Amino acid sequence: MTQQLKEASLSVSGMTCAACALRIEKGLNKMEGVEQATVNFALEKTSVTFDPTKTNIEAFTQKIQQLGYEVVVEKVELNLIGMTCAACSTRIEKGLNKLEGVVRANVNLALETASVEYDSTKVTPTDMIEKVEKLGYQASLKSEKQEDVADLKEKEYEAQLGKFIFSLILSIPLLWAMVSHFRFITSFIYLPDMLMNPWVQLALATPVQFIVGKQFYVGAYKALRYKSANMDVLVALGTSAAYFYSLYLSIRSIGSNSHMIELYYETSAVLITLIILGKLFEVRAKGRSSEAIKKLMGLQAKTATVYRAGEELEIPLEAVLVGDLVYVRPGEKVPVDGEIVEGRSALDESMITGESVPVDKAAGDAVIGSTINKNGFLKVKATKVGRDTALSQIIKVVEEAQGSKAPIQRLADQISGIFVPIVVGVAAVTFLIWFFLVAPGDFAEALEKLIAVLVIACPCALGLATPTSIMAGTGRAAEVGILFKGGEHLERTHRLTTILLDKTGTVTNGTPVLTDTVIEKAFNEEEFLTLVGSAEMQSEHPLAQAIVAGMKEKGIQFKAAEEFEAIPGFGVIAKVDGRTILAGTRKLMNKYNVSIDAAIPLMEELEASGKTAMLIAIDHQYAGLVAVADTIKETSKAAVQRLKDMGLEVVMITGDNERTAIAIARQAGIDQVVAEVLPEGKADAVKNLQAQGKIVAMVGDGINDAPALATADIGMAIGTGTDVAMEASDITLIRGDLNSIADAIYMSKKTIQNIKQNLFWAFAYNSFGIPVAALGFLAPWLAGAAMAFSSVSVVLNALRLQRVKL
Repeated sequence: MTQQLKEASLSVSGMTCAACALRIEKGLNKMEGVEQATVNFALEKTSVTFDPTKTNIEAFTQKIQQLGYEVVVEKVELNLIGMTCAACSTRIEKGLNKLEGVVRANVNLALETASVEYDSTKVTPTDMIEKVEKLGYQASLKSEKQEDVADLKEKEYEAQLGKFIFSLILSIPLLWAMVSHFRFITSFIYLPDMLMNPWVQLALATPVQFIVGKQFYVGAYKALRYKSANMDVLVALGTSAAYFYSLYLSIRSIGSNSHMIELYYETSAVLITLIILGKLFEVRAKGRSSEAIKKLMGLQAKTATVYRAGEELEIPLEAVLVGDLVYVRPGEKVPVDGEIVEGRSALDESMITGESVPVDKAAGDAVIGSTINKNGFLKVKATKVGRDTALSQIIKVVEEAQGSKAPIQRLADQISGIFVPIVVGVAAVTFLIWFFLVAPGDFAEALEKLIAVLVIACPCALGLATPTSIMAGTGRAAEVGILFKGGEHLERTHRLTTILLDKTGTVTNGTPVLTDTVIEKAFNEEEFLTLVGSAEMQSEHPLAQAIVAGMKEKGIQFKAAEEFEAIPGFGVIAKVDGRTILAGTRKLMNKYNVSIDAAIPLMEELEASGKTAMLIAIDHQYAGLVAVADTIKETSKAAVQRLKDMGLEVVMITGDNERTAIAIARQAGIDQVVAEVLPEGKADAVKNLQAQGKIVAMVGDGINDAPALATADIGMAIGTGTDVAMEASDITLIRGDLNSIADAIYMSKKTIQNIKQNLFWAFAYNSFGIPVAALGFLAPWLAGAAMAFSSVSVVLNALRLQRVKL
């Protein structure tokens, strides 16, 4: 049986250039047990896929340190079992944050997970698990398989359902007996005399109290053992008070008319039954709030057909390796990200891009895992497998966002940490006031009020208010191709005042075409085209690629450049056939003292029509110009107007010349333009807007946009762009449609509104419920029902976000 590979992510400091990253990558890949290691120099991150039976994270840390670099922070996800309320999650979070080496720990009550960033030289995941267990809970490393977690949740639900049914069967007779206290209303209901016997009631209540209610006693013991308190403490105190006081009265009644005494067995039994019922509803509702992850997981193929050692094999998806040749027949899902080596077909990529029209693909084209092959037979070379595929990365982002914590949750966390001790104090004061002042000497009356206060105050709703909304909001956004990378970004997005749009690939399609070629009489056309095409062929800039593609269509044969240099924001300089070629902006020509006076009128005319003109000099003599045009996306104009209607300021930024930029902006309905900006200047433009008191979102798709994306209050990367841009951003817009910006802002507003509603009702519930119970207007069983309803209502309110129309 193949060992399940694991993946580790480490942050590395001390890298000064790409050579450093390459050195670390080679060092790690030589280690036994390492399947694949990749180092991202720009992000200072290292990802390692490894066999845990042969190596571990500590070994990677040592290796990197031996090479002269430092491992900064790693991240681990833990599954938690045993939390019952916000006080539990706050307690675990505080405990983990106190561990030496833990940088930051976030505990999510709704997902029952902990996300921990830590220094692996000082603490390990094993230490964290031990710490959680010392606090009275269970923890385990988060499973790579979502199905494993789902199975555990289902088993938990089934166990609670069994307890509820058992508890309900025993509680119904006690509830039936309780109606005897209201004979003036329920005199028509037949009540068997047997049910009034205290020993029959004891026999019915005891299994509920100590078998079904065992979980509350265990939870309360663990909490108190470590000097804290949670919901279990409140439930155990309330139900035990009712049960043992009734037991005391039952023993005292021996030898007297026991049918005449008032007992409270039904109070404890019905309370436990209602609390278990509330937990059942809560588990089911929380399961629905993570539907987005389940839907994304469902998109993945389960098996793949590969060609190995001369034969065709059907293997589990997890067994596919990078470099495998994968066969994809019509109607099948593409199992992995890869490149077509043979075949032609149309692929349905709607699950990634949102575009319903199938995309034609042929040899040499990239394909995305989980897209559907509509008609042709394809042979695909796997380039990314497992957790490296596009869909797996999307799932990872959604999981991290759902497990993150929004700043708005801090108040609830602070209150939850001290809430239970305060409630116990309020309950004790309530008991004393009733026993000594309101109903002097009436122990039963005072006890009933104490129980009602303890039960009504359970802080479950408070703990669920924020995380359930974030789960539902980020999940709904993911379904329409908007990936929030954390709760803090989701919260900040609705405050935006200014949207800064990159031009190429964001406002426009990003695929310019060659439109004009103007050559000076002193130069031969074929020679001009050959030299320019040969120089531009070395560049990766979209405009250069458009020039090369246009010249290929003219049948031009290119030559190898002897020298080449790309100057960001200026253009390129190259040497072909011993001749020096300059291709770029006016700034480039001025830098090399090339006279371009004769070209200015034509250049301005082309730029005014929305084309980008590039000046060409051969051997430092002006030789002509070439022009390319990049059309705006069909949806850009409507999307810009939508942003304006939302009261947002829209600005376009580009390294292109001002005339061309203004022409493109005019077509898109944008009034403000920042043009001729070098890549590093885009971040400065963001800072200038921020200095004016504006909250800025930068939207881009290229590597040169990464600094601006990181500088902005919110960075939004177009998902059709580069990996670096997406890594540097806070939100990824998979569809590449500017309407996604407005959708993201709208989703943020709706989610924050939902969180505020939840927090208001959670606070209002306790603020209103505790005094009402203390004043004696709430029976304990009604308090239990209200407590259960409060948690369920908060989760159901959050689930409304899944129906938001975008």
